[in-house]
Amino acid sequence: MFKKIIKSYDYSLILVVLLLSVFGLVMIYSASMVTAIQRYGYESSFFYDKQKLHLIVAAFVFLFFALMPYKIMLSNKILIPMVFGSLGALLLIKVFGHVAGNAQSWFKLGTSSIQPAEFVKISMIIYLSAVYAKKQTYINEFNKGVIPPLVYLILACFLIAWQPDYGTAALIVMIASTIIIASGMNIKNMLKLAGLGTILSIPLLIFLKDKIFSDVRMGRFISFMDPFAEGVANKEGYQIINSYIALGAGGVKGLGLGQSIQKLGYLPEPHTDFIMAVIAEELGLFGVLFVLFSLGYIVLKGIYIGLKGKDPFGSLLAIGISSMIGIQSFTNLGGLSGVIPLTGVPLPFVSYGGSSLLQLSIAMGILVNVSMFVNYERKYKNKDSVKQQANQENTVTGNAIQFRK
Repeated sequence: MFKKIIKSYDYSLILVVLLLSVFGLVMIYSASMVTAIQRYGYESSFFYDKQKLHLIVAAFVFLFFALMPYKIMLSNKILIPMVFGSLGALLLIKVFGHVAGNAQSWFKLGTSSIQPAEFVKISMIIYLSAVYAKKQTYINEFNKGVIPPLVYLILACFLIAWQPDYGTAALIVMIASTIIIASGMNIKNMLKLAGLGTILSIPLLIFLKDKIFSDVRMGRFISFMDPFAEGVANKEGYQIINSYIALGAGGVKGLGLGQSIQKLGYLPEPHTDFIMAVIAEELGLFGVLFVLFSLGYIVLKGIYIGLKGKDPFGSLLAIGISSMIGIQSFTNLGGLSGVIPLTGVPLPFVSYGGSSLLQLSIAMGILVNVSMFVNYERKYKNKDSVKQQANQENTVTGNAIQFRK
């Protein structure tokens, strides 16, 4: 049985994640060398060394969740502490949190930091997948099957928005929406939820309009509309214009690894939010396509696993995880290419960041584990059941012949 389990793991998915993470590590070193020295006064390899440590820890975390049967997470002994622990961390950050980028979103630990909101993403996926999987028999009862799980979603998003980090809160809502759509509830209940969400959003937009539509956030919309406008190009549009320059300068082959010009102080966050711009400039179209195809493979593979799985919990987990990676990738790439306003969302597996990498390693470990169970059931359980049925039929036939004799 152990050999069958080992053979059932999706090694193509593991390989893609590994290649993308190692590729990201190389590009973080290239993108952050100058920033580390000029802006922070660190050694040129500072962010590379830290991300290398993050990768080592992430590898062990990935292995743990890839080997742990995902159905264990259906237990209330895991779900309840996870929910209250994440909400508690979001509350504590308002007291002990570190402010950076106009948001109090991090716990500072020396030169390292932890962002609890990143882990709420995977926590939300696990919780909603588990609860809606348990409620399948009455999923269309609005007050009993639909509303109760959303209390956690509302509280978590409120606390994240309070930091304020509206971008992450919006991402979590979008990820949760994909799980809700895939949960099996009817369109009528989905429309009710959409209407309820709209009603709840209106008073928030009215009372918090000054915070939500602050000068910084409105500047992002202004630069999105026309970054080259007079008075905008040197202010709000500065980041996106330099991103355009980096994207266009690389061409097909790129300028060469380490040869980016825009990372020399022109791009504000070359190793985090704008790392794809550096990839495009240094490695050209080939580097961009490698990242796009790798991320696309993970997302499509996750959706495929979700559709093939017979267990509602596993299917919802796979769809939630793949949607998280897909939505976050689109948000990052759409921002730096001008398709949508900038949000400050890191590119999965590639951008610098310990919290992001750790929660992604948890997510991918779970996805690989779900995939293993789906493959095991398809390859071996069906064959074993057919063999068992055939043996029973042979036994019955043999008994009938013996009886006749």
